[in-house]
Amino acid sequence: MHKKILLIVILFFISTGCNGRTNDSITNEKVIINKSESQKKIKYEIALVMKTLTNPFFVKMEEGARKAESKYNIELLVKTGAKETSIEQQIQIVEDLIIEKVDAIVIAPGSSTELVTILKKAQENGIKIVNIDNKLDEKLSKEKGLKDVPFISVKNDEGAYLAVKEICKDIGEDDKEALIFEGINEAENAKLRKSGAEKAFGEYPNIRIVSSESANWKIDEAYELAKVLLNKHSSAELIFCANDMMALGVIEYLKETGKKNVKVAGFDNLDDAQTEIKEGYMISTIDQQADLQGYKGIETAIRLLDGKKVENNTYVPVRVITKNTLQK
Repeated sequence: MHKKILLIVILFFISTGCNGRTNDSITNEKVIINKSESQKKIKYEIALVMKTLTNPFFVKMEEGARKAESKYNIELLVKTGAKETSIEQQIQIVEDLIIEKVDAIVIAPGSSTELVTILKKAQENGIKIVNIDNKLDEKLSKEKGLKDVPFISVKNDEGAYLAVKEICKDIGEDDKEALIFEGINEAENAKLRKSGAEKAFGEYPNIRIVSSESANWKIDEAYELAKVLLNKHSSAELIFCANDMMALGVIEYLKETGKKNVKVAGFDNLDDAQTEIKEGYMISTIDQQADLQGYKGIETAIRLLDGKKVENNTYVPVRVITKNTLQK
């Protein structure tokens, strides 16, 4: 009997340790540690809604947003459509985010008009809205009651103007024909880039824009449109594309047909565009600092949620990229 009691006592001390703590007390300590870790709560849940991730421009935008996520201890949800023309998909994404009750939505809308109504609904549900890249239509926003939405982007007309000026250098006095490959017709940034390109071409009396059509930001549509336009206007020597994806589609066609006397300008400063510039197939593109737009978008959303004042419009500087700038 005494041996059994002694054995129980020995087993007790082995299980608790010399300081007399029980296994339960050790478990409690672990719970306290976990509780301490859980106190580092995520400050806000913010959604970044972009057009697509098939365009490297938006990959860079997400990279910038991720930097803001790390710095400000927020949870970032990244949502995109399948394509840049997937407007209905973007609308559904916002609808889902309303149900999820995120704190803020930072959106690069595929359409300047079609997202206004659903974003108004999000705002009515207490969600802060920040508009980046492509500006929502101001008139429609006012009509629908969507207000106090800060906008972050570049001056798209200025960027297009500067890109076109590069392909117009040293053109001589002979008459020249120019083509414009537009983005989505309803997108405000597409309209501004077209306007900037027209302004630049218009400063040369010997340049005539013979066609201006949309390829919807897409590389494959631009390739097919290049087939049509360059067969119809075989003398065209100057082409402005409202983004690099379309410029790459045009260049693919130029390579296939062996056309070498055509100067192409793009917009976005994609890595593939830089390669084409170095190889001489492209003259210029515009760096609109997509990562900085993404970063500032998240930062602005946080300021709104913190009740701080923000600027109505924030413009990120554009940078003209040419072979000379890449060699520096």
